[in-house]
Amino acid sequence: MEQANELLAQAREIIETAKEEEEEAFENLPEGLQESERGETMSDNVDTLDNIIESIDDQTSEIDDCILTIENI
Repeated sequence: MEQANELLAQAREIIETAKEEEEEAFENLPEGLQESERGETMSDNVDTLDNIIESIDDQTSEIDDCILTIENI
C-alpha cells in the first residue's frame, strides 16, 4: 500500500504542475480573453485539476488509515 501512496504522490505532483501551468497561462491572458470561451475553459481546467488534487489527497489519507488499521491488527 505504501507503493500506492508513492504513485499517488507522483501523480499529484504531475497534476499540480499542470494546474500551475494552466493557471499561469490563464493569468497571462488579456482580461478580455479571460472572459472568453477559451478563458472559461482554462479556468474550468484549473478547477478540475484542483478537484483531482483534492481527491488524490483524500485517497492518500484513506490508504494511510488502512495501513494504520492493518498495523494495529
